[in-house]
Amino acid sequence: MPKYYTRVCNFHYGSASETLIKNKKALALHGNNKISFDEIEIISRSNRKKIPINKIHYLPNNLIKKVQLDLEKITKKKNFYSLSFNSIPNIMGILNITPDSFSDGGKFNKKYLAEKQMKYLFKSGANLVDIGGESTRPGSKEVSSRVEWGRLQSILKKINKEKFISLDTRKSEIMEKGIKLGVKLINDVSGLSFDLNSINILKKYKTPFVLQHSQGNPDTMQANPKYKNVVLDIYDFFEEKLKFLRNKGIKHKNIILDPGIGFGKNLKHNITIIKNISIYHSLGLPILLGISRKKFINELSKNNDSSSRVGGTISSSIFAMMQGVQILRVHDVNEINQSIKVFKELIK
Repeated sequence: MPKYYTRVCNFHYGSASETLIKNKKALALHGNNKISFDEIEIISRSNRKKIPINKIHYLPNNLIKKVQLDLEKITKKKNFYSLSFNSIPNIMGILNITPDSFSDGGKFNKKYLAEKQMKYLFKSGANLVDIGGESTRPGSKEVSSRVEWGRLQSILKKINKEKFISLDTRKSEIMEKGIKLGVKLINDVSGLSFDLNSINILKKYKTPFVLQHSQGNPDTMQANPKYKNVVLDIYDFFEEKLKFLRNKGIKHKNIILDPGIGFGKNLKHNITIIKNISIYHSLGLPILLGISRKKFINELSKNNDSSSRVGGTISSSIFAMMQGVQILRVHDVNEINQSIKVFKELIK
């Protein structure tokens, strides 16, 4: 029998959402009445079909059971550490302390500049800040733990323990040092595959983490990436990896899923993922999306591209928000926050 997947769709936001839920015409996403849906799409590797939620009982019995189980995960209220999902999205500000990151390399790799930027990101409305000391842009080369920690240690020793700091690293040694200094979230772009000891560190400290999908290593990942079905292949990756992690003793629910835009994906892959991002809600965990200033914006806008790509980041961020994405990872926190606040007011 083919494997079926449930994607929630036809979302409503704000007061319209609350009214529809009250009238039992829509279901709240993750227990948040401010965003709801009234359709689902049943997907397999050979076909897909949208149906209203009030028509689910017309499905074959085996599919009804599958959809009901998925809807339980999709509608259940999400609680994650100190992040609130009552008013999505949360904004993760990016702070790269590197000389070669694709967009802001070299801008903040001095201690006083990094501290100033971190304060600015939180002041601009970031719910958390993701600090990295190794570039993982396409074509980048691995740096040693010594070099990476040399870039990070000064700023991590200065972090306010009350602030939500995420550490962007692939190395278990760096993870452990960061956790000891107050880091509250680990963001490993390799999906915990680069350093096999990472799982042991996360288990030891019970630290929340981002599970990201990537195909290949940064130096080769953009060399003709291929998938049978990029959306479903990533879904299956998450499902299998989560089962593996549970078997390794990581039982907590504080895991965030990131499909990894630009990490072993071409333009078609990236756009297909973003358009179908709501399928990952049925895995029952929060979704993070990193679309800030990325190459797909240039590929779509062409002559209208700019060095900052703020416009493309804003439009894709609002689209992701309307698909229920809980966390947006962005460079331009102030501009993204401004756009979201205005958008929310306009659709009240």
